[in-house]
Amino acid sequence: MGTRPSKKKVQALFARISEMTSCRTLLKDTEAMVGQLNRLLRGWANYFCLGPVSDAYHAVDAHVTSRLRRWLCKKHKVSSGGYSRYSYRYLTEQLGLVRLPLLRRRYPRANA
Repeated sequence: MGTRPSKKKVQALFARISEMTSCRTLLKDTEAMVGQLNRLLRGWANYFCLGPVSDAYHAVDAHVTSRLRRWLCKKHKVSSGGYSRYSYRYLTEQLGLVRLPLLRRRYPRANA
């Protein structure tokens, strides 16, 4: 069975990510922002590492990538949505953002 994040916990994480990527933090360095997001995501993923969490991981991954794209567009004064400029590949390979669905593959499986 394992632990499954409740909707309330996922929404709380969404709120925390939104707060971290708000307009008030545009003066932060990009590497520092991605480092803070990675620490938050890894800690949350380590807490909910066993059990059926793939749906929650996909939802959190989609939210964090869209918020980081929006933050980068506002920081660099880009008027578009940023999907072509800040693709998944750019966010993960260049900036080093953690992707939760890919992180899930490295966790050990619990045996019954």
